[in-house]
Amino acid sequence: MKLIRRVPQVILGFALGYAGIGHLTTSRQEFQAQVPNLLKDYADFVVVASGVVEIILGLALVGLWKYRVQVGWVVAAFFVAIFPGNISQYVNGVDAFGLDSDTSRLVRLFFQPLLVVWALWSTGAWQARKKKKKSVVTERDDLEEDTIYG
Repeated sequence: MKLIRRVPQVILGFALGYAGIGHLTTSRQEFQAQVPNLLKDYADFVVVASGVVEIILGLALVGLWKYRVQVGWVVAAFFVAIFPGNISQYVNGVDAFGLDSDTSRLVRLFFQPLLVVWALWSTGAWQARKKKKKSVVTERDDLEEDTIYG
């Protein structure tokens, strides 16, 4: 069962690595089009830096099995952090990556939360949080019981 869940984790890792390489090479201009206006003066730096981060996160997803839960949370946070770029592309009507209509740019916005869910699910991060939360509740209940019944 673990192997089945690792396949989506590895696919996500390769996808991040591929996108990161695109940031540094062939898709650099298109990624710059997604940089929010607030950061337009630093668009190339933002694209290069986010590309490097994507490559590192992709490698982490593929190779750091021992830390997969922590990596999952970091990848999810990264997807949240870059979401303003997708919003900017929609709000400003910027064509990039074949998104050449308001409808296609709007639909793209709904895929970002799916990437967050993918990162959390495929790495077991979401399940680990549930287990930890349940464990904390059980420990608290046990402590209360010990206090009451002494």
